[in-house]
Amino acid sequence: MASQWQNFLRNLGEWRGSFTRVNTAGELGQSTPSILSLESAEEDRLVRFRLRRFGPGGYAGEPISDNREDYRSLGRQVVFFASGTFCKGTLQVAPGTPFGGEFGFIDGDRRHRLVQLHNAAGALDGLVLIRETRTGTEALERPPLEPEQLLGAWRGEAATITADWPEADHSSADLNISAPGPARLTLDLQIGSERLASTGQLQGRQLLLEADAPARLQFLPDGGCHLTPLQVSHRQAFSVQAGWLTAPDQLQWLIRRFDASGAWRASTQLLLQRV
Repeated sequence: MASQWQNFLRNLGEWRGSFTRVNTAGELGQSTPSILSLESAEEDRLVRFRLRRFGPGGYAGEPISDNREDYRSLGRQVVFFASGTFCKGTLQVAPGTPFGGEFGFIDGDRRHRLVQLHNAAGALDGLVLIRETRTGTEALERPPLEPEQLLGAWRGEAATITADWPEADHSSADLNISAPGPARLTLDLQIGSERLASTGQLQGRQLLLEADAPARLQFLPDGGCHLTPLQVSHRQAFSVQAGWLTAPDQLQWLIRRFDASGAWRASTQLLLQRV
């Protein structure tokens, strides 16, 4: 079984893309062009990270920021799966402290990343959508995700890594998304013996889920979506999730789970195919 570090190395290369702010209503803000490079050295024992962001002139101008960092190991805050897909973020929800995380999907020469932001009061504060293509390739961005593209039955495998054990535990996974009424969707997810179900009302490009803790599923450009509670707390268990439709019949999904004390407990990757 590949190690976390070996899974991380699947992201090596130079990636050109953009950082786009998405507000809580799902509206896109200004985009900032970017070039991110991950270069290995010392027989893959070292990875050099560099992120350059550019102004309105794009790649032809000088970068407005240039950040570099060397990695020889990975911390507990990040989990990499066998495909190279990853998620990371806050390990403990705390009062008066911002909460956030990142979902990073990879599929061939494309990466789709999403940074979620909650403010110091725990309220959803928006997203940053990062769409990237490997330099020198012509991989295309996916169309914006529409709710009807998810309708139906999906089946595949779940890989779960917990806070106590870095090796993935594998189980079967089934996701059924149906429309029980006008502008309504039901999500029914089963991972092994665990079942999670919720129903919501569509409002534009968002699904407002009816649950003990109100949550919102946003439909995003590039075939993406994001599901999070509108409010997170260190006194109630919750999960934050993201998905990426890489083809009409292929869906990747990531889940980060937190317990009733606000501590990160596990991350799960779902690789699903339409039944």
